[in-house]
Amino acid sequence: MDAQWRTYTPWRSPFDPCPPREQRAYIVPPNQFIQTQPRGLRQFAPREALRRGTLWPDLYSPYDTAGRGAQP
Repeated sequence: MDAQWRTYTPWRSPFDPCPPREQRAYIVPPNQFIQTQPRGLRQFAPREALRRGTLWPDLYSPYDTAGRGAQP
């Protein structure tokens, strides 16, 4: 898993009738770690930026749930 994905183990009561899920995953967006936008950030080429949805690679977070352990 990359640095944007976090996992945790939910608390489960001994009286819970549902089968347990060992771990759950969630994503922390990269903009949570950048307080102010510094000058001189790397930039994608214009066509690549349109494809990815952002101009700056440091703020890019792909939307991909396959194979990451995300819950439906």
